Parts: sequence; C-alpha cells; structure tokens
Amino acid sequence: MNLVLSVFPLGWQHYLLGGLFVGAGAALLFVLTGRIGGMSTVFSSTWSYVVQRPFFQQRRFVDSRGWRLVYALGLILGALVWWLGFAGGVREATAVPVWQLMLGGFFVGYGARLSNGCTSGHGICGLGSLQWPSLLAVLTFMATAFLTANLMARWLV
Repeated sequence: MNLVLSVFPLGWQHYLLGGLFVGAGAALLFVLTGRIGGMSTVFSSTWSYVVQRPFFQQRRFVDSRGWRLVYALGLILGALVWWLGFAGGVREATAVPVWQLMLGGFFVGYGARLSNGCTSGHGICGLGSLQWPSLLAVLTFMATAFLTANLMARWLV
C-alpha cells in the first residue's frame, strides 16, 4: 500500500478513469468512422491551413483537417469539463522553467514527425490495432523517457 501511495500520492483512480475514457474515445472514433485519432496528424493538418509548403499540402492533411480540428476541440473541451467539474477548477502549476518546457516540446514534436506519429497515435491507436511499428515506437518512447528522466535527475540534483 505504501508503494502505491508513493507512486500515486493523489490516488490512482482518476488515472484509470482517464485512460478508460481516452481508450473508449479512440475506439469509438475508429469503430464509427474508421479513422485513427493520433494528435501529430492533427498538428500537421491544422498547419495546412496557413503553410503552403508541399509537406503540409498533402492530400491526407488537407482532406482530413476539418474532422481533426473537431477532434482536437473535443479533447480540449473534455479537459475543461474535467478541470471544472471534477478537479474543482484548481489551477495546476509546474516548477519547470518555460525554456525547458519549450525545448521539450520541440523535441517531442520533432520525434513525433521522425517516428511518423506521436505517443497517443502509437500508444493508444497503434497498439490497440496490434501494429508492430507502433510497438517499436512505444518501446523507443519509453526507453528514451526513462533515460532522460534519470539523466535529468542526476544533473539537476
């Protein structure tokens, strides 16, 4: 019990519930429309509105950007409903400096493009449909995250 409390000091139930909702949403999107709900493609298809470079003007981005924007809006609204309805509207904060968040965001975005998908696409949708490349991508994401977290813990202490 102490191990569970040390790993999840605020409880584990909301993580389970959130995971079930995310998985159900991805499954529902696929069952009802045949579409895969990864977020890196939402990013690229949204940029297709303003960037005229050939990469962003690919048919797969231009033809799907409408539903992908609605999908992203649903994720944002879902988080807002959770925050207001279940978290009591308490503001979350982090002690991580903005430059580190931005640098991390850059590397995550670059990695998502490099791996042809993001953690949500590979981890939820790819693994859910038993895609071998997604398993390799998720293992790479996790190994890199463990290595980075341990290196940062040593450098920052």
